[in-house]
Amino acid sequence: MEDDNLLRGKQKRYLRAHAHNMRPLFSVGKNGLTEAWLDQLTGALENRELIKINLQQSADVTVDETKAFIEDNTSIQVVQTIGRVLVLYRPATDEENQRISSIVEEM
Repeated sequence: MEDDNLLRGKQKRYLRAHAHNMRPLFSVGKNGLTEAWLDQLTGALENRELIKINLQQSADVTVDETKAFIEDNTSIQVVQTIGRVLVLYRPATDEENQRISSIVEEM
């Protein structure tokens, strides 16, 4: 990922606060991390821009491995990890879905 796409502290704080009351949309289970799973994440982020995912107890991967897999293979940024929950952010490409990213860009 390019350095100019990294979020600043103020932006991350805003996103963490915005995600506080959200429930995880996706889970990582015993099937692990796949390209199809990444495609689903990307599609969900196109509509929402900010989501949470949860690592189930049966998952064969760690939080750090999941974070690295997501950030290395997509333009998605991991904003925060809390226990087995990750908060993910990616600006939507469709202007109609850019509710959060327009605010984050101005910070």
